[in-house]
Amino acid sequence: MQVEESVELARDTLAVMVPSGDKVVLSEGAPVDIVQSLGGSFTVKMQGRLFRIDGKDADALGREASQGPELAEDAGDEEVERLVWEQLKTCYDPEIPINIVDLGLVYSCEVQPREEGGRHVDIQMTLTAPGCGMGDVLAADVWQKVMEVPTVEDAEVEVVFDPPWDQTMMSEEARLQTGLF
Repeated sequence: MQVEESVELARDTLAVMVPSGDKVVLSEGAPVDIVQSLGGSFTVKMQGRLFRIDGKDADALGREASQGPELAEDAGDEEVERLVWEQLKTCYDPEIPINIVDLGLVYSCEVQPREEGGRHVDIQMTLTAPGCGMGDVLAADVWQKVMEVPTVEDAEVEVVFDPPWDQTMMSEEARLQTGLF
């Protein structure tokens, strides 16, 4: 992975080890190399190891947190669903610089109006490898990004492994980007 920028952490920062998914605290002043900054989260390298830092902690890297999505007050179901898909495209595997939609990890996304108002979103997604320790982290990132969509009141993200993911599920653009086409 190519280094975007080398920085010292401005404060103690919660991070997740990649690919194990273990949570750790990186200490203030620790030197890190930012190797990926996509979708509002960051992958950093420190002492030969990769860590994911959530976008809400962007200030620890000297960066600004990304702003949430906007939606017109009179937006219909189609606009909400379009915005949900846009949000899903801001979720990235911390090791692969391609969003989860183009990777083919999102199997279904259903936006349903609720009787009492607002909307419910059901998402089924998978991982590139069943034993990936980042599965819970990625699913939580998806949930968080979907919950930022105005009028979404609740969401359920289910990680499934049927059918098993393979590279043919990637978009043409993603296959070109990774050299698999």
